[in-house]
Amino acid sequence: MSNPPAGPGLLGPADIRELAAALGVRPTKQLGQNFVIDANTVRRIVRTAEVRPDDVVVEIGPGLGSLTLALLEAADRVVAVEIDPVLARHLPTTVANRMPERADRFALVHADAMTVTELPGPAPTALVANLPYNVSVPVLLHMLQTFPSIERTLVMVQSEVADRLAATPGGKVYGVPSVKAAWYADVKRAGAIGRNVFWPAPNVDSGLVSLVRREPPSTTATRKEVFAVVDAAFAQRRKTLRAALAGWAGSAAAAEEALTAAGVDPKARGEALDVEAFARIAEHAPAGRGPGSPAA
Repeated sequence: MSNPPAGPGLLGPADIRELAAALGVRPTKQLGQNFVIDANTVRRIVRTAEVRPDDVVVEIGPGLGSLTLALLEAADRVVAVEIDPVLARHLPTTVANRMPERADRFALVHADAMTVTELPGPAPTALVANLPYNVSVPVLLHMLQTFPSIERTLVMVQSEVADRLAATPGGKVYGVPSVKAAWYADVKRAGAIGRNVFWPAPNVDSGLVSLVRREPPSTTATRKEVFAVVDAAFAQRRKTLRAALAGWAGSAAAAEEALTAAGVDPKARGEALDVEAFARIAEHAPAGRGPGSPAA
């Protein structure tokens, strides 16, 4: 079955391959590059992300520009962050050639997304990206922390990672990404993406994850203090919290005291707790390890 036309401005499979050949680009596993070659898929992503005409969208890893062009059709502005020097150099040209009337609404930042602390132009209101599989969670959490103006996020990640991000307490895949994402947002799975819409086709399935910003839990502990408890609790996830948090608290007895004070069963495991419970534990950290302490 032949692919439907990409439509004005958008890139189809032949366009992607021609662009890549012209630039001498071969997708690399090192950078987690899998380019979307299906125009219907990028339209679906933009639609699912509920991109509005007044949105300033930040995109991570735009690659050859498939999703970038679809975002430019719908948003007020798009700022793309690209680490690959060849792709970063040529994406503005692609935008100018394919969508000249929107070229002044586009900005390119050549950088590793993990190092980005500011973006040109107005503050971003949305994050929409096909995230490189090997760094998807750290990049997502970094962007949510660094840019509190981001209200809505839709990311395409490896299906297994999507499950982890959207997991709720009690499940086998619930863990550090689930809790940390929940600190920032209400998180849910927003669909599945097949392998055949990518070039090269990955050997794993992909999933969409929606994150809608909300206020973090009301707590006297800082985010870093809460995340330190989360990291400790899941470092040895088969252990009870009394044992798993012994290093964090200074001893198993001190961990039990903090857990009891927080209203958490010391025999429970990390996978049973929501982000609010982890915040309560952080609040009751032993002296010298809690809010405001040098150790924290």
